[in-house]
Amino acid sequence: MSYKRKYGRSYDALRDVRITPSYTRYAEGSVLIEMGETKVICNASIDERVPIFLRNSGKGWVTAEYSMLPRATENRTQREGRGSANLSGRTQEIQRLIGRSLRSVVEFNRLGERTVYIDCDVIQADGGTRTASITGAFVALVFALRKLYNDGKIAAPIPVTDYIAAISVGIIKGEPMLDLAYEEDSQAEVDMNVVKTGTGKFVEVQGTAESKPFDKPQMDRLIELATIGIDKLIEQQRAVLGDLR
Repeated sequence: MSYKRKYGRSYDALRDVRITPSYTRYAEGSVLIEMGETKVICNASIDERVPIFLRNSGKGWVTAEYSMLPRATENRTQREGRGSANLSGRTQEIQRLIGRSLRSVVEFNRLGERTVYIDCDVIQADGGTRTASITGAFVALVFALRKLYNDGKIAAPIPVTDYIAAISVGIIKGEPMLDLAYEEDSQAEVDMNVVKTGTGKFVEVQGTAESKPFDKPQMDRLIELATIGIDKLIEQQRAVLGDLR
């Protein structure tokens, strides 16, 4: 491998991953997820209401918000305002991705007419904030749903069908790499984010040629690397959550 990664990390190695449960006091579910120097607080909150389009349907909803603290990056960024009209296109894209990913593994007819709000707040960014948010938010979501069960508001098993996690991959100087830190992402020729379930099904694949087009063998290799990383992340989630059912 011609490209040398920091700390001697191999091309198919994740950064150090740590998931700390019950990180905040009041949320029904919360974790701090750390992937290398990227750190995201994920809170899951229960609201006994649903959006208008779901009223009287007997179904629930899961939605997500994402934000980055002004000094989560090397240089201070402007704090974004409230409401979608005041959010950057990047922030809107990321929170929609988080929401879509989580909704893919939730049984809404068993959740009841209530909403789970997921808040992902990046307190330190070093690449992969959206994928770390998805991986951590899933754990926070399960904790919140377990609280609903423990409070007698939903029946067992909790309304989640599978684990879900996400990771970034990319090509740097012709080399496929797993779990890009910021300095790697900023020089990647190809950048891809992959979301998969514990049973190996794809939820989303976002791939972009930043400087050079890529071919199918390269894409296949990136997917293989992403699968390696996601399998390891789901092992970390299982260590915290155990059996979902």
